[in-house]
Amino acid sequence: MLNKIMKRANRKGPKAEVAAEPPLASAPASSSVTVNHASRTAVPSPGGAANLLPTGAAAPQIESLPLFRDVPVPERQALFLRKLQICAVVFDFSDTLRSAREKEVKRQTLSELVDFVQSGSGRLAEPVQEQLIRTVAINIFRCLPPASHENTGSEAADPEEEDPYLDPAWPHLQLVYELLLRFVISSDTDTKVAKRYIDHTFVLRILDLFDSEDPREREYLKTILHRVYGKFMIHRPFIRKAINNIFYRFIFETQRHSGIGELLEILGSIINGFALPMKEEHKLFLVRALIPLHKPKLVGMYHQQLSYCIVQFVEKDYKLADTVVRGLLKYWPVINCQKEVLFLGELEEVLEVTQPVEFQRCMVPLFKQIARCLSSSHFQVAERALFLWNNDHIVSLIAQNRSVIFPIIFEALEKNMQAHWNQAIHGLTANVRKMFLDMDSELFEECQRQYEEKEAKAKSVEEQRELAWRRLEAVVEAKAGGEDMFSTKERQQKDLVPKNEVKE
Repeated sequence: MLNKIMKRANRKGPKAEVAAEPPLASAPASSSVTVNHASRTAVPSPGGAANLLPTGAAAPQIESLPLFRDVPVPERQALFLRKLQICAVVFDFSDTLRSAREKEVKRQTLSELVDFVQSGSGRLAEPVQEQLIRTVAINIFRCLPPASHENTGSEAADPEEEDPYLDPAWPHLQLVYELLLRFVISSDTDTKVAKRYIDHTFVLRILDLFDSEDPREREYLKTILHRVYGKFMIHRPFIRKAINNIFYRFIFETQRHSGIGELLEILGSIINGFALPMKEEHKLFLVRALIPLHKPKLVGMYHQQLSYCIVQFVEKDYKLADTVVRGLLKYWPVINCQKEVLFLGELEEVLEVTQPVEFQRCMVPLFKQIARCLSSSHFQVAERALFLWNNDHIVSLIAQNRSVIFPIIFEALEKNMQAHWNQAIHGLTANVRKMFLDMDSELFEECQRQYEEKEAKAKSVEEQRELAWRRLEAVVEAKAGGEDMFSTKERQQKDLVPKNEVKE
């Protein structure tokens, strides 16, 4: 039966039959694919153009096939193959009323396919697996609609303030993704056979779809790619490299991508499984991709996932703490206070898993930056910096190196007490000062003495500068007065000359 179906699929029939039956995924569609948006690159489906129903064309007559339970077990795979061929037709969902019956038949057929794979009814034959991947590719690999800021010339808005785009074809897409997911995770799926069809090209095109603005689609893609990474070990280096390339393009070119958070979630699980000692390749990924991801303006969209990945690296290899801290300092925001708050939160998580030896390597530049945050006029930044002293591990690291850290931040604490406008910051600063005093009163008094000397010296320098300016102004005024007197006498002499001439 299966051989008959395959022969029938490869045999060319009359034009009337070709028009009546949905074409196979392996056969080129009789009509060209209509690309509605030029802003995203359309990728052709395997074996030819997708069987997308062109605008204005008559709806294909999709035959109703029997249910799996109504046919003998030996014929079910042949029926499965025929149902896949039916689902290789892609409908236009811009008009919800058009081809409503055919859309519903396809939805029901997809649901039956999902249930069949999920039930574990046996290992699928290789031709069936090939057709399954082709059907999936025809349905999901499509031209994505443009982002809201594209083709308008306007600056990209914050995605958090935009309404998420929901693909109208989701009733079919969801079932196609579910079918692919069930096929990948099925214990009956032989990776040696499946890898011929779930190859590097297929994986790359899956990664391209992460730029979809539909969050439901990205969630499915995240789960599927994670499962593919876990099941197909041969693809693991390729997937990591491909994600790397997406990050590079996002950081250094576009700074706009919808799926960075989902990709980082996948990487969080991947990093957690890295073997020790860590490969140099993974360390380079941290330095060249993950740390520079702090640079884009929209880091808040994926910062939680990024922070988790960074902390995973430090937990795996404590020697990377110095590299991570200096990387954060390199990309520390200058005028974006919300990013500063995020960075301080991530810094606390990193320091919580940092060993004393690594802490000593980076503590001087680190606490110079923290001192700037303590004296920030933005109260949320100053408050978040002061909250670091609520962490017992960080306090113990500070206590071990107080002779170096106290002098760096003492001035910022004193200026907060004297001049900060927010009363909450005054209270938090007083608590930190008291903590320092209880920790080492002699060092506290020494820092206070040095601060008072520095302030007295600065005041003296300011007074001398003011005195020098006053002297300079006096000299200028005296010189200007002398020039005025000289010009007045000269004018008087000129006025007297004509009068003497008249008298003569």
